[in-house]
Amino acid sequence: MNKKKIAIISSVVIVALFLAYYFFSSPAEGETYLTTKVNKGNFVSEVITSGEAQSTSLKKINGPSNLRKFRLRDIKIQDLVPEGTIVKVGDYVGRLDPTDVNEQIIDARLNLETALSKFTQQQLDTTLSLKQERNTIKDLSFSMEETRLELKQSIYEPPATIKKLEINLEKLERDLKEKKENYNIKKRQANAKMVEVGTEVSKIRKELDDLLDLLKSFTIYSDGEGMITYDKNWDGSKKKVGSTISPWNPSIASLPDLTKMESKTYANEVDIRKIKKDLPVKVGFDAFPDVVIDGIVTDVANVGENKRGSDIKVFQVMIKLNGTNENIRPGMTTSNKILTFERKDVLSVPLEAVFSKDSITYVYKKSGFSIAKKQVKIGDSNNDAVIIEEGLAEGDVVYLNKPKGYEATQIAKLN
Repeated sequence: MNKKKIAIISSVVIVALFLAYYFFSSPAEGETYLTTKVNKGNFVSEVITSGEAQSTSLKKINGPSNLRKFRLRDIKIQDLVPEGTIVKVGDYVGRLDPTDVNEQIIDARLNLETALSKFTQQQLDTTLSLKQERNTIKDLSFSMEETRLELKQSIYEPPATIKKLEINLEKLERDLKEKKENYNIKKRQANAKMVEVGTEVSKIRKELDDLLDLLKSFTIYSDGEGMITYDKNWDGSKKKVGSTISPWNPSIASLPDLTKMESKTYANEVDIRKIKKDLPVKVGFDAFPDVVIDGIVTDVANVGENKRGSDIKVFQVMIKLNGTNENIRPGMTTSNKILTFERKDVLSVPLEAVFSKDSITYVYKKSGFSIAKKQVKIGDSNNDAVIIEEGLAEGDVVYLNKPKGYEATQIAKLN
């Protein structure tokens, strides 16, 4: 081998080594470039939210419904069976604090004793008063009989004596008639007073009976079959021993129908515009990662609400579960994948691979040993990728970050 050939071979090897080093060696720190291929396949967009499982059909277990009648409010729950307890009809569920009712019962009993005493006193007064009136009437009747006999025996007396007896008899008849009329009036008055005090006794006795019945209802029993789940307070916390119920919200617990379940979730302002009624959902459960149930969006709130502890607006979304699982329980945390749209056989690249300038969207495409700055037309996107409608082909390699030194390169426009 002559020297000329050796020189040529050496030059080729050096150039090859230089090119290999340039294209395949690790770049310096801060110049690492990531690439990816353009994929073709099904493209889906999902909104993923966290929610809570609940039953769409449940039977409420309430405290007494007539608390307002007795001016009772904020009654404490004194005892409650553990959440998740399976109960049947008539099984014990819990007990309310009877302190306020017991106080009213004591007052009602004292009031009843007072009313009964008044009733007895009125009864005695009426009996005595009417007895006196009857005696007066009898005395007048006897006086009339005496005067009538004297008048019969005075046929031989002077006319003046006879006239005087006739006047006395007439006066006694008038007094007797008046006394009888007064007696009837006083009798009606006495009856009215007896009815009044008797009504008061009946009223207080009924109130006492109602209070005793109310006290019995402070022990809560189940009127259905199922699994106990605690109801929630206005602030979202669960009711428990020490919580209170009111006449406006007397519920304590519920018996959900576990065959009719839904997921209650919330979406932010950005995602809610993608979510519509009847969209399909895959519902998972944090407690059981292997359990996934198909669902469907049944309701999307039109008005947002503040997220607790934040100024962020969220919108409520209800998802009906099309199946069930024996492990699912109300209150479990759900993971909801809402399929907002799906496209088949389309090209897509990660969002990081797409750049824009002056309303032109472009990518950095690897072309042999060089890099091309090429315009692309994009379509729908999801949280990770975007559809490429024009400008790239399946298998093309694009950069996920801007290669250094190519910022000023002219963009190859679409035809």
